Amino acid sequence: MEIRNAVHPEHAATLDTKGLRNHFLIQGLFEKDQYKMVYCYYDRLIVGGVCPLSRLRIDIDEKIIGSPYLLDRRELGIINVGGPGAVEIDEETIDMDFRDCLYIGKGAKELVFSSNDHENTAKFYLNCAPAHTHYPNAKAAFKEAEATELGSLAQSNHRTIRKYIHPDGIKSCQLVMGMTTLETGSIWNTMPVHTHQRRMEAYFYFGMPSDQVVFHFMGQPTETRHIVVRNEESVLSPSWSIHAGAGTTSYTFIWGMVGENQTFTDMDAVPMDVLR
Repeated sequence: MEIRNAVHPEHAATLDTKGLRNHFLIQGLFEKDQYKMVYCYYDRLIVGGVCPLSRLRIDIDEKIIGSPYLLDRRELGIINVGGPGAVEIDEETIDMDFRDCLYIGKGAKELVFSSNDHENTAKFYLNCAPAHTHYPNAKAAFKEAEATELGSLAQSNHRTIRKYIHPDGIKSCQLVMGMTTLETGSIWNTMPVHTHQRRMEAYFYFGMPSDQVVFHFMGQPTETRHIVVRNEESVLSPSWSIHAGAGTTSYTFIWGMVGENQTFTDMDAVPMDVLR
């Protein structure tokens, strides 16, 4: 399990392109028949990816987690961004199609991931957060998730938001997770921008051709930086940082938040004339 230390905003302002990518960008999440996990010290979120060919069991380093099992003191959100597959949780098996979401509560022991088709493997994107209590395992199918439209084509930010794990949906201890899809002709997400001091966030971009990119903007509002992100890559966003992207084509991104509360509207808006 890779460890990412927290970065102070003054330190971030001094980083070059390589430094920004090393600290905040997560690549290689879906190597076939492998899993990858990155443990960051922003609210101790773990970002991961699993791409099984057959059945792939998750084993963790007890020295890092402090427990024999990943979810002894944690909860897990999963969204499948690949072909059909399944997740085995102890004695329970749950099927997952493209863009379905699954929440697994604190206390689960064995986690096994599988794909239905070796030629069209499942790709399970993971957000795993500390949890102090148990909530029941629950699945939210993409086709059943409530869709909310925001923005406009005139502002190049017409998008559809689907909330999966949140107070009015799948219950969790602190993890909040959902998906935003940019409509054709729109490229901007989360613009105008904001920060939220009580939560950190991770973005995962997908649904882009290999020759297209998203310019992800981060940093304090008066010290912005950018990271070029390609398909199926994730970016860590500390609580002091803005988080917005502009793509060279339409795309989808998964957002996951962890922190002091689960209030979706608890954010500090940044006026456009403040950005630098």
